[in-house]
Formats: sequence, C-alpha cells, structure tokens
Amino acid sequence: MIHYRSEDEIDLIRESSLLVAKTHAEISALIKPGVTTLQLDTIAEEFIRDNGGVPAFKGYGGFPNTLCSSLNEQVVHGIPNDKPLNDGDIISMDCGVVMNGYYGDSAYTYEVGDVSKEVKNLLIRTKESLYKGIEKAVSGNRIGDIGFAIQKHVEQFGYGVVREMVGHGVGENLHEDPQVPNYGRRGRGVKLKENMVIAIEPMINMGTREINQLSDGWTIVTADKKFSAHYEHTIVVRKGKAEVLSSFEEIEKRLKK
Repeated sequence: MIHYRSEDEIDLIRESSLLVAKTHAEISALIKPGVTTLQLDTIAEEFIRDNGGVPAFKGYGGFPNTLCSSLNEQVVHGIPNDKPLNDGDIISMDCGVVMNGYYGDSAYTYEVGDVSKEVKNLLIRTKESLYKGIEKAVSGNRIGDIGFAIQKHVEQFGYGVVREMVGHGVGENLHEDPQVPNYGRRGRGVKLKENMVIAIEPMINMGTREINQLSDGWTIVTADKKFSAHYEHTIVVRKGKAEVLSSFEEIEKRLKK
C-alpha cells in the first residue's frame, strides 16, 4: 500500500530526516584512520537520543546497532566493530531515526584519510547519480524513470548497479511501498504522485553488480571484492521538482574544514 502524506506528516518526516542529517554531521569530522565504527556508532546513538529521537535500525529485524557501517567492498548493512579504520578506506554510513512516530533515513559514503583518485571518482559519480534520480522524482513520472536515470549515469563509467537492494517508501514504517530500484526502464513502474515520500539510495559497485551476503546474516559485499559506494536521501514527490527532506549540507561543511 502506497501512502500519500499530509503536509503535517511530511513536516514530521522532515524533522526525523534532519536529525539523521545532524547525526551524520556529528560523526563526519571524526571519521579518520584509527577510529573504529563502534566508537562512531556509540556517538551516533547518544546524539540521536539526546535530541529526542530513537535509532531506527537498532533492533530492526535483529540488527544490533544504530549505524549500518559498510567498509570498502561492503555494499550495505555492515555491522559496526572495534577494528580501526585505515588510510584509503571508504565507509558508507546509513542512519535512520524515528521521532514522533515517523522515520527519516539517509546514507553517505565517507573517505578515510587519503583515498585513490579511482575511488574518489566512484564516490563522486554515485552521489551524482542520486541527484539524477531525485530530478526524476516528480509527479507524473514513474518509478522506472528514477532507476533509469541512476543506471544510465553510472554504467557509462563501467560501474555495476546493485539490483537486489532498493530504495523504498518512508513514513510510519522504515520500509514502505513502493520499492525504488536503482535501475529500470523509462515510463515503467508505479506512477509517482504528489506527497509520496520515498528514500532513493543508489548502491554502486566499482566492478560487477553481483553481491553476496556474509555469514553474519547482514553484511552485503561485492562478489569481486571491489569497492562500493552508497548515498541516500529521503525525498517527497512534488510537481516540477522533488523536495529533499534529508540534507548533506552540514556534513559537507564539516568535511571541508
């Protein structure tokens, strides 16, 4: 069932999404060689709770932590641990918050220390593909238009688009209809209508699109062990131009310091 949200509901989803954005900003400046993902996870959980939210992922389906921390070839759903990050790593941090009964969800892939030019390009192009997808998230278009825009942008660079993991509706539940794949055909799929709230989240691999799941039952990795990047915004479908409810602004300000 697809929900069309009232403006009051959208305000609450925006509030949760902006707390996710602030949580990202809180950890962004701390991501460097030597820090552990478990340390970052603790900081994120405290920050969310101190600001009136509840971590959306902790306990969700049995997931043990606040952040999904996916390192290098890990695509999504990595579990925080006490291994220090190394120079040249990348780490995708996916964070969700529930507050006042509504969810927000956003992901960002961070560089750790000095990252190779090839890897930097993967991050740049994956983030670009997110915004290409958002451009198509307007009333009258279809879900396939979003996926097509993402896929077209990244495949020209030889990257693989993960098929099995997709974006989704967001609202009173973390994952709602419709599913939002990062590949597709123009003019196909569910019709987009005003006030649909969805999370668009390209997961793009440097090599093959094929993935495997680790024995922990959560972590998804690239089949060829090449790096993968992941960016996500929660957005609301509008006429003419989608409205982004989450934000990378504060993250990127802090990363430039």
